[in-house]
This record gives sequence, structure tokens and C-alpha cells, in this order.
Amino acid sequence: MNRMKTKKIKSTVLLLIVSIVISVSFSACAVKNQFLTSTVVPAAQGTVLIKQDKNMNYVIKIELSNLSPSTRLSPPATAYIVWSVNADNTTQSLGQLNSSTGFMTKDLSAKMETISVTKPVKIFITSENDVSIQYPSYSNIILTTEYLK
Repeated sequence: MNRMKTKKIKSTVLLLIVSIVISVSFSACAVKNQFLTSTVVPAAQGTVLIKQDKNMNYVIKIELSNLSPSTRLSPPATAYIVWSVNADNTTQSLGQLNSSTGFMTKDLSAKMETISVTKPVKIFITSENDVSIQYPSYSNIILTTEYLK
């Protein structure tokens, strides 16, 4: 009788450990989020991938395709700026997504990777004439995500 109880306890503990390992591995996985269709640049498509690194920072990878250069917008702009909205509803610039040679290729694709100490709950891209702008021009939103998973 004691052997059965011991086996049952061991199997329960093993099942619990396996469940914890699976839960931790799933939470460490990155989730890919899509940018919503834009009315300004309807052909543009993109994804945002967010993953926490070993230093507890958030690695943010953005991939875009069919994004026309900012100078072709109406009205034209100097650059695209990527922004994140954080859990406390503050907005921070993640940097410039430049449409010059080296950042965007002939097929109008762009990639950006950056790190944030706070977890973003939403990502959006604006067209701006000042690349050092501290706050986004909300009227110039080009692409945005839903709230991130």
C-alpha cells in the first residue's frame, strides 16, 4: 500500500514539474503581432515580434514590406518614426525607420530591431519631419498594431 502511495506521489510531482517547465517555455516564447491595414499606405504589411532577453529587457523586431518611402506620402515627410505605448500609457520613441539606402531595399521592405526596458502594449509608426521629435504627431499615424499579446 505504501509503495502505491509513493508511486502516485512521485508521478504527481513529475507531472507538476513537467507542467511548470512547459509553462515557462511557452511564456518565454515570442509572439508575432501584425500591423493593421493602413489607409495611408494600404499595401504596407508588417509584423512586430517581442521577446524578453536574459537581462529582462524586451527585444522588439519589426519587419515591413511594401512601405513606400516617406517622401512619397501626401504630404511628404522626412522619415518614419517607430513608437511604443507602455503599460502605464506613456509613449516612447523606439527610433527612426529611414527610407534611405541601407534601411529599405528596392522591394520597399524594412527591418528594425531595438531594445526597451519596458514591455510595449502597442506599437505604431508615424511620418515626421523632425527625426528628433519627442512626441508623436498622432495625425500622422501610418501603421499601428492592436494591443499586443
